Amino acid sequence: MSAPREIDLLIEARWVVPVEPHGTVLEQHAVAVDGGAIVAVLPGAAARAAFAPRESVVLDEHALIPGLVNAHTHNPMTLLRGLADDLPLMVWLQQHIWPVEARVLGPEYVRDGVELAVAEMLRGGTTCANENYFFPDVIAATYRRLGFRAVVGLPLIEFPSAWAKSRDEYFERALAVHDDFRGDALIGAAFAPHAPYTVSDEAFERIRTLADQLDIPVHLHLHETAHEVEEAKRETGLRPLQRLQKLGIVNDRLIAVHMTQLTDAEIALCAEAGVSVVHCPESNLKLASGFCPVEKLRRAGVTVALGTDGCASNNDLDMFGEMRTAALLAKGVAGDASAFDAAATLRAATLDGARALGLGERIGSIAPGKRADLAAVRLDALETQPLYNVISQLIYAAGRQQVSDVWIDGRRQLAARALTGLDADALRAKARAWRERIVAV
Repeated sequence: MSAPREIDLLIEARWVVPVEPHGTVLEQHAVAVDGGAIVAVLPGAAARAAFAPRESVVLDEHALIPGLVNAHTHNPMTLLRGLADDLPLMVWLQQHIWPVEARVLGPEYVRDGVELAVAEMLRGGTTCANENYFFPDVIAATYRRLGFRAVVGLPLIEFPSAWAKSRDEYFERALAVHDDFRGDALIGAAFAPHAPYTVSDEAFERIRTLADQLDIPVHLHLHETAHEVEEAKRETGLRPLQRLQKLGIVNDRLIAVHMTQLTDAEIALCAEAGVSVVHCPESNLKLASGFCPVEKLRRAGVTVALGTDGCASNNDLDMFGEMRTAALLAKGVAGDASAFDAAATLRAATLDGARALGLGERIGSIAPGKRADLAAVRLDALETQPLYNVISQLIYAAGRQQVSDVWIDGRRQLAARALTGLDADALRAKARAWRERIVAV
């Protein structure tokens, strides 16, 4: 009989929810991790016989799930949480958010905002974010320093900012950041043109060429509001998706965020082209932007991911809240109580989020060969008793406060609710200092 294999970590859980196969719950199973990768998923007794772990973690009352993927964020904006609420999108942006950003935007603001966001995401079971903001060099460096997985947007917009003064400079700086982080184990990149109404045809054509050459996604806000679509038709004679199709942007690299205004023909186009859609239900509700037809998209074969958007328009990075809202809202929009069921919702927040970002082979499910991005959710709280169906309980009853432990690439980032690599008191002090600075300007 061969000796047990030495590995870094063995996690034994009351339930393992691998996401793939779809809807599966494995009772009294263990996940073996070595070198940051999952090497086996098997019954607990068999795991104890097969492996000699350097560290063992037993989670008697927990569901172990893949780390959640927040597929659309503006995480430096965590420092603007609650600054301007209860306003429509364009008033919110043009009269409140953009003027404040013009006064405070810089590397220090971006770094501190990302640090606060990482702490919040880890405490809510999120292990990967699709980021979209200025100073991507600072964002990427901060995520890498903190050991957090991210796809960092390379911003492009037609007006000057503290990051770049011209279209050419946006491209030059974007390519430099891409090159600096090429091949990084945790950090990827995507082009992040803001939206069709703030980016020119020439810039989109350049993005299409470069995205193909570099093999990276294109992440942008699209069909966010009825006003956006009507203005585009008035100015160009085309709906935004039609315009992007003519420019060659509508393909399997496109990560289209919001998509609240879609015809059946546009849904079919997205399915045929391989477009991924990121649904941000709480931000869309708060800004009264509209309702993304996620069940129609899902049934058409479109990959649907979930995102929180930024803390200035949500106002949190709570993917458990987002899952519950997404599942409930989809039923109301579809007029079908079976729409976007619990297993499909969990998949949208994990594996389909990973696939949208081009990371589906690396993360998003608990399977041998994938990186060990994992979250443990304690389910013995009174609020999640009695328990009949683990996946339903995760979506409809559990909250982010029940996340106990989190690993990214096999490294423990949250242990029994305590952050292992961040100082909560220091983060709190920085956030308060930024509040004083922002209200004074």
